[in-house]
Amino acid sequence: MDSEKKVTDPLDPLVTDPGLYRVLLENERVRVLEFLDAPGDETNPHEHPDSVMITLSSYARRLSSEGRELDVELPSGETRWLPAQEHAGLNIGKTATHAIFVELKEAAVRAPDPGSHPLGPLAPRPLTGTPLSDASSDEEKAWGFA
Repeated sequence: MDSEKKVTDPLDPLVTDPGLYRVLLENERVRVLEFLDAPGDETNPHEHPDSVMITLSSYARRLSSEGRELDVELPSGETRWLPAQEHAGLNIGKTATHAIFVELKEAAVRAPDPGSHPLGPLAPRPLTGTPLSDASSDEEKAWGFA
């Protein structure tokens, strides 16, 4: 079963940061994780598959990967798409980070662009159907439309 393999993956958040993540539900299609940290807490580098992230608290975090950094501030009750990625995080706010991750176990519908390395959650966007161009942002390319 995939879930048994995943727990031994050295970049699985349950392995890298067992005190910050816990499994709420797991089956052959999804794994639901709860994440809870305090201001100043830092995670080790870890991976997330394509996921839906739901914020249970307002928080500010600095995500880093491959020499890039992204500061993210999210309100409580936000639901965001998190494309598959590897990152580390630091709670840079004054409040705890409390979030739920619904990790998908099925293969991605569309192969990721080999030159694209997503970092952080994507902003919610309405479907506009505008074709992509060379000038499209990384976020637009991750969504597959502008």
